[in-house]
Amino acid sequence: MNPELSTIIADELSISKKSVAATLKLLDEGCTIPFISRYRKEATGALDEVAVHNIQLRYDALLALEKRKDTILETIREQDKLTPELKKKIIDTYDATLLEDLYMPYKPRRRTRAQMAVEKGLEPLARMLMAQTSADVESPACRFTGGEVADVSDAVAGAADIMAEWMSESEKARSIVRARYNRNAVISAKVVKGKEKEGANYENYFEFSSPLRTVTSHRLLAILRGEAEGFLKVSVSIDDNEMIERLSRMFVRTTASEPVAALIRSTVKDSYRRLIKPSIETEVLAVAKSKADDAAISMFAENVRQLLLAPPLGRKRVLAIDPGFRTGCKVVCLDEQGNLMHTEVIYPNPPQNDFHGAAFKVSRLVESYRIDAIAVGNGTASRETEKFLGSLRYPRPVQVFVVNENGASIYSASKIAREEFPDYDVTVRGAVSIGRRLIDPLAELVKIEPKSIGVGQYQHDVDQTKLKEALAYTVESCVNSVGINVNTASKELLAYVSGIGPALASNIVGYRAEHGDFKSRQALLDVPRMGEKAFQQCAGFLRIPGADNMLDNTAVHPERYELIDRIAADNGCTVDSLVKNPKLLEKLDLSPYVTKQVGLPTLTDIVLELEKPGRDPRSTVEVMEFDDRIRDIHDLQPGMQLNGIVSNITAFGCFVDIGLHENGLVHISQLCDRFISSPAEVVNVHQHVTVRVLDVDYARGRIALTMKDVPQQ
Repeated sequence: MNPELSTIIADELSISKKSVAATLKLLDEGCTIPFISRYRKEATGALDEVAVHNIQLRYDALLALEKRKDTILETIREQDKLTPELKKKIIDTYDATLLEDLYMPYKPRRRTRAQMAVEKGLEPLARMLMAQTSADVESPACRFTGGEVADVSDAVAGAADIMAEWMSESEKARSIVRARYNRNAVISAKVVKGKEKEGANYENYFEFSSPLRTVTSHRLLAILRGEAEGFLKVSVSIDDNEMIERLSRMFVRTTASEPVAALIRSTVKDSYRRLIKPSIETEVLAVAKSKADDAAISMFAENVRQLLLAPPLGRKRVLAIDPGFRTGCKVVCLDEQGNLMHTEVIYPNPPQNDFHGAAFKVSRLVESYRIDAIAVGNGTASRETEKFLGSLRYPRPVQVFVVNENGASIYSASKIAREEFPDYDVTVRGAVSIGRRLIDPLAELVKIEPKSIGVGQYQHDVDQTKLKEALAYTVESCVNSVGINVNTASKELLAYVSGIGPALASNIVGYRAEHGDFKSRQALLDVPRMGEKAFQQCAGFLRIPGADNMLDNTAVHPERYELIDRIAADNGCTVDSLVKNPKLLEKLDLSPYVTKQVGLPTLTDIVLELEKPGRDPRSTVEVMEFDDRIRDIHDLQPGMQLNGIVSNITAFGCFVDIGLHENGLVHISQLCDRFISSPAEVVNVHQHVTVRVLDVDYARGRIALTMKDVPQQ
């Protein structure tokens, strides 16, 4: 590891160099982010998961930059143009943009006008004119006529092309133009003539102009999508005349004769308009797009986090319904583990309206399979089916929950679903997914590609590699923060556990199927390809309820079992009795157990875990009761106060499910009375809120809501 990288990262992230160096060492040793942040606090100075992740991201970026430097140095060396000064400049720079500026004059490229002029032997003339020492232009140009160069004007034009390229490759010139674009660039969008009707979705941008540095991420992504779809014409501009004048002052020498100065000014103008401006405009727009991508991805990842950590119902038997009209409602009965016990179809809704037959079937299933809760998908016919279920008298206590079914169709058609239920069609698989989401949202949603869960914004427009990496990190973080029951988890869920991955997850599930449930964490070492390193990384995040050693069902790492045994012995009790004595835990003096490897942060974590062994950090699920008066968008009137669930958060507000097919929008300005920069400051995905209807566009199916001056429960 290059020690200089530690210093750079430490300075950029305002983290001590010692903490950064320790984190990088652990990462290089193959440790995962969850493991480092939870079990190596003494080494890192108690850096949290976010800080460790940021260090990893910057480290990876710097390693990629080092690799790029090697490529650049080798390319220039092959051209025999690598001077000691240039080599030092390249090695010393850690700015990717500056690095590319340094490389530009040596970059292999397609055949340009300047290259063609060089091939005609006009480079010496370009050097003479660029030196600006001659009294006129024609005299030196005369010496280069003949052959492929027809006359003096042809020679001067070729030399000007060469000089224009030199100017465009000037690091200083590009920095000047780039700085001006960064400060003053304006992005403009106009509708493509004749596309007004077809591109109506982009009507807000038909005549749009804004400083590029202040345009919001969602607006920029919308504009670029409109351009990609052919509805908008987009440009980024600055004051060109002012910039040409400034570059002219840079390149035209005060001692130059007027004829030569005029040529240089003309060449500057050509270089700027033809070469520098398009290049910098593309670059600046790409940077702005990258920042917009980062903002959108960050919000999407946080939405996914909140959705994955939604409250689970827990080990209850669930009757799940994928509602429908003509094709009926698909019904499945699931046991406490989410295993399929029974399937059925009922037709309580139009056109069949078999209310009594459906009521009999549901009541029978609730009694026969000892159902504790009913999960209803929130798609088509959801409100009608929920109303039907609410009118029934059940033979045992049950609660009815409306479940967000976004992505259920993706799961039902996936390879995972086909492997789980090879003998059932997509409708049954979809109903199973709805039920399992109620039992444990995290365990079920990890089976779906995160960007298909339905809580993003512009997820198809952002950098897909960045999106995939961010969402994978988010899912991994959620899985490891909750802890996973190794005896019930699917291979898809286990794959996200620290240090495991898809191959080892399959081995664990296979071993479990062959040998039965794991009785201890130590038994995991018998799984094929479960080495000491993988065990070290995963053990603390796996739970074994009912294990002989109760610590196997906690977040305490096996490497600390001996320490806990010693603490218990020093206090004259066993580990089990220590856990069952909260007063003793509260009074424990931890100072005698502090070492270089185990400090107070780790000891405190251990005590907190012993206070509530096996606890689930997620809250408990709540029933949402939608307003019975509202069955259709036409039932809405401004001023109505309604209950709802936040279904998605975007940069401009949040969408709220109020029990209709159409979600309502609470604009960011309507979330609260104070200024906020992000809706996430006020609401979370899955949060139960009370809203008031502001306006309803019945024709377009749009509902405007507010939370201002609306009391929240």
